[in-house]
Parts: sequence; structure tokens; C-alpha cells
Amino acid sequence: MAYFPAFIKLDDTKILVVGGGRIAGEKIGRLIDFTKEIVVVAPEVNEETRRLIDDNGLKLFRRSYRPDDIDGFGIVVVAVDDLALQKEIYEACQTRHTLCNSVDSVDYCDFIFPSYTKKGELTVAFSTSGISPSVAKYLRRAIERTIPDSIAGFLEEMKQLRASLPKGKERMRMLDEKAKAYIENLFPKDRNV
Repeated sequence: MAYFPAFIKLDDTKILVVGGGRIAGEKIGRLIDFTKEIVVVAPEVNEETRRLIDDNGLKLFRRSYRPDDIDGFGIVVVAVDDLALQKEIYEACQTRHTLCNSVDSVDYCDFIFPSYTKKGELTVAFSTSGISPSVAKYLRRAIERTIPDSIAGFLEEMKQLRASLPKGKERMRMLDEKAKAYIENLFPKDRNV
């Protein structure tokens, strides 16, 4: 079954990452684009992951996972090779209604990490529902090249306009026309937008 695409506000959501290897570092690297409320539990941490933790002021507990570690967390990411531990943590998350992602084990995932690109406030995500992360990655790279760096400034301008104009049909029409003109300028008429 396919995963439902949703963008989740992480402002007040505490995230636990279990593991300190390369894959844990990759997940942390994606998460810090959206929040710094991340705690890492791992007996060993590789140099690159440690640098991410230090550079972003994240909490690290250098020890093995304990069953009560997930208490108080809204999301848990399990980045360990131990399938029995992945299952144990996933099942514990289910009893607490905590979202869980076990890397490379879709059976122990409530959600998956999509491949995404982020420019300013624009985030575009790609997913194959875990079937082929490589396809999502290469499609993202291809489409990412078509998104100009100017999109961040344009979106900031749209944000200010939206805040300054009264709600209603006239605002919707004006913002729609402005967005259409910007996109049509990027992609000439040979393509319909």
C-alpha cells in the first residue's frame, strides 16, 4: 500500500534517534532542516554524525537504548542494523501512539523519509512508498535542477503580499496571477502549466 503524503509541523515535536552510524546521520541531517528538537541515543557515534549533533546543539546520550527512552517523544527513528531491536522499539511505539521509522524495515515503519529538495520555504518531496528509494533520489535530482534559486525570494514576496492584502477573491486572483506569471516565465509556453 502507498504512503499518504503529508507535511508535518515539527515545532513542538520531540524526536528520538536510536543509533549513531552513517544512516542515523543521514536521518538527522534531513530532520534538522525542519527542527532541532532531536535527541540521539547510541553507544557509539561516527565522526560525521557527531559533528551534526555538535553543530546543531542536539542532545546525545552515549549508551544503549532502554525501553523507557521513547517516553515523551512524538517520533522515533530507529537507525540500527539489529532487526529484533527495530521490532521491539516499533512495538513499544505502537502502544504509546508514537510514530516510528525503522530504516530499511518498512514492516516497522509508520512513515518513511521521502527524497526531497528544499529551497527557502519550498519543499518538494518524492516517494516510491519504499519500493525504490533510488528512483525517488534520481527523480528528485532531475527536477531539482529545474527549480531556480530565485524561488526562495519569490515565495518571501508572496508571503508578504498575502499578509498585507485582505482575504477574499481579489487577493486569491492577484496571487494566482502572480504565481502563474512567475512559473510561466520559468517554463515557456511550449509546456502547459
